[in-house]
Amino acid sequence: MTEDTLVTEDTPTRRAERILAQVRAIPPGAVAGYGEVARRAGLPGRARLVATILSANTDPSLPWHRVLRSDGRIAFPEDSPGWNEQLQRLRAEGVRVEAGRVRGQSAAANLDSRLWGPHG
Repeated sequence: MTEDTLVTEDTPTRRAERILAQVRAIPPGAVAGYGEVARRAGLPGRARLVATILSANTDPSLPWHRVLRSDGRIAFPEDSPGWNEQLQRLRAEGVRVEAGRVRGQSAAANLDSRLWGPHG
């Protein structure tokens, strides 16, 4: 293997780093779907990997609460401790959540359009 191969090798650790970087890139008050995070990390179709990585997270500063199902729903079972914490964190950032579903923005929306598109 050459030095270039070692730098670009796709390892489980490298995939996790890319996923976590994309989660950190979601701005406060915005959300993204698990699949969108995977796509932005260069791992299209790996939404479950994103969920697995987030479930193993121990970094309290990671904004995991900004990641939702593609239909805008919180993925935790309703009224579970995780569901309640995610609901509280989202609302604290001004995200409108009704019955466990984010209203007024799409969780599957492209992050580029969120960051660089028109803002009302």
